[in-house]
Amino acid sequence: MKRHTLLLLSAVLALPLPLLMMGCGRTVSKTEKSSTSSDGTVKTKDKTVTENSDGTVTTKEETKKTTPGAP
Repeated sequence: MKRHTLLLLSAVLALPLPLLMMGCGRTVSKTEKSSTSSDGTVKTKDKTVTENSDGTVTTKEETKKTTPGAP
């Protein structure tokens, strides 16, 4: 019984360890580009490149389009 409890306690304490070791990514580059058309529409493009703790590189691109409201 004592051995079983010790094994269970060890497993519970070791479970969150990989989550702590993963850490956060490091932002390598971030660019934001905006353009306005003749009708007043604003188009914004964001690009973020992140290097993760395991060495992989992730690219995230996001495009937003905002049109002006009618008066």
